[in-house]
Amino acid sequence: MELTFLHPLLDRPGPWASVVIDTSRTTEDGAKQAELRIRAAARDLARLGADKRTVDALTRHLAGEPPSGTPAARAVYATDGKVVLDLPLACAPATALTAWSALPRLAPLLPLRADHPDVLLALIDRTGADLELCDGHGRRPLTSAQGPQWRDRGHRTVPSDRYEWHYQHRVEDTWDRTAQVIADEVARQHDAAPGCVVVLAGDARERHEVVRRLPHPLDADVTELPSGGRAPGGDHALDQELERVRARAEADHMERALARLAAGRARDPGTGHAVAPEMGGRTAEGVPQVLRAARDRSLDTLLLGDSSGDAARTVWTGPEACQLAPGRSEAHALGARYPVPARADDALLRAAVALDADAITVPAGAPGPIGGVGALLRWSQAA
Repeated sequence: MELTFLHPLLDRPGPWASVVIDTSRTTEDGAKQAELRIRAAARDLARLGADKRTVDALTRHLAGEPPSGTPAARAVYATDGKVVLDLPLACAPATALTAWSALPRLAPLLPLRADHPDVLLALIDRTGADLELCDGHGRRPLTSAQGPQWRDRGHRTVPSDRYEWHYQHRVEDTWDRTAQVIADEVARQHDAAPGCVVVLAGDARERHEVVRRLPHPLDADVTELPSGGRAPGGDHALDQELERVRARAEADHMERALARLAAGRARDPGTGHAVAPEMGGRTAEGVPQVLRAARDRSLDTLLLGDSSGDAARTVWTGPEACQLAPGRSEAHALGARYPVPARADDALLRAAVALDADAITVPAGAPGPIGGVGALLRWSQAA
């Protein structure tokens, strides 16, 4: 999961009130039940020691209209009498979660938030393409790529005389240039949002010509769909295909991350560090090693087991997200004048947000990191 949506939580010192709560109103008494859940969350926060200004601000916010529609659940974070972030969630928690802590309680929202990557969709025909961005909120237009126009003058059939070759050549040349215009625009849009999955929809020959002109390695990582195109109709079938593409991309991302983690378990007997040459040896497992990776700013992808005792370990952190250590004195030595205790998963997630790293929740039963906490690194850790 890409974590930039959590950036607003980096700029305030806390302590933080965190609430992850079911806000669905699908039953006849849904509004009343939602009100009761909000009141219960407010009581829990007060019991945990949250100040009245922050509790009141969070309660008023939850009682108002949700950010968009009526999501199944919301994760709301407040501090110093102000609500800082309100996130709609795809799934509701089994029970409401409330926390009053030095850091925002982040780990529970990961498995509840839809993690499918966005799709950059190009709907192609012989004259150009319409580009759209598809995410959890549907499809929205981005831009169009229009090729050069050439039409035979008059209403006649393709000539069967000596001019036929010239006619066909002009048509093919126009399409070649159109395919290049489309490929250039797809590459430009992907550069602006490199995490997107690229999907081309339209006639097979048109898709092939566009893919052939895409730069490497983008050309090798494109999904082609036979359904869809610029002509109206077929949107429902295309939407279903896009959701399958997004789900498959998420599963592939998880599989690649776990394969890289497993390869990194080969140990150098001289140092004890992970050394998988084909993967660059860039992995870490266990809370101490992952804390070190965050301090070194080498954290690329944080891996957290869905049910991990190690994730709940207490670590110490300073005002800077990467001031992390297993003990208070060690955090103090890193420059944190007044370090505070925090859960390992929340502290590491805050560091991942600050480092623009990703995070993956590994489901129970999957071959995740030892102890439930691991990382893929940007470079190898020094001995």
